[in-house]
Amino acid sequence: MIPILFLAAALTDISGDAARVAACQKLIQADPKAAVDQATAWVERDKSVPARQCLGLAFVAVERWGPAEAALAQAAAQAEADHDARSFSLWSQAGNAALAGDQPAKAREDLDHVVAAPSVPPTLGGEAWVDRARADVALDDLARARTDMDKGLALVPQDPFAWYLSASLARKQKDLVRAQKDIATALKAAPDDPAVQLEAGNIYAAAGQPDAAHAAWTRAAQLAPDTPEGQAAKAALTAPK
Repeated sequence: MIPILFLAAALTDISGDAARVAACQKLIQADPKAAVDQATAWVERDKSVPARQCLGLAFVAVERWGPAEAALAQAAAQAEADHDARSFSLWSQAGNAALAGDQPAKAREDLDHVVAAPSVPPTLGGEAWVDRARADVALDDLARARTDMDKGLALVPQDPFAWYLSASLARKQKDLVRAQKDIATALKAAPDDPAVQLEAGNIYAAAGQPDAAHAAWTRAAQLAPDTPEGQAAKAALTAPK
């Protein structure tokens, strides 16, 4: 399933303490609540970038999005002050945590650090533009979302998630020609993703293609019957016509 978040799970060893970084990452996977406790103690001891990132990703693992964003943004700001290029990925992680926590304005603020940087790697910059477009949509700024999305697509044309989001945005803007074009690209890259199939059904229905919509919703329901996407597809299939 196409992920909602692009939170990189790997910790960056900026401090040189490779053993502690590896232990934090392992504990996040095994016992995230314990990881929160240990990372909190680590931050209190040395306030290093890896400690703050460890804490942020531990909060992500327990879905405490506000504290996650705060810790990751602190790590990013500290890395940025040190002129460390890994600040870009940290700002992106902070922005994604803000999006997950329904803080789109904060997400856009975090992601601005990435898209405004002249030295950001193209792929990371492209994903940040796409994520900023998600924040724009949440803020009901669809015109800016389209501008940001197109900048992202130019940099990460291989990303099916970006095409899926672009298609959804085009449907919201009632640009069904663009929506069908972009969802076709997403379907080609990720035909077995229920979110893509669900959105394809929504777009086909809006375009007056009920047979294609029925087929896409049926596929989404078959792929993931117990997920929100599968449930939405089932509801669409049984809705009065």
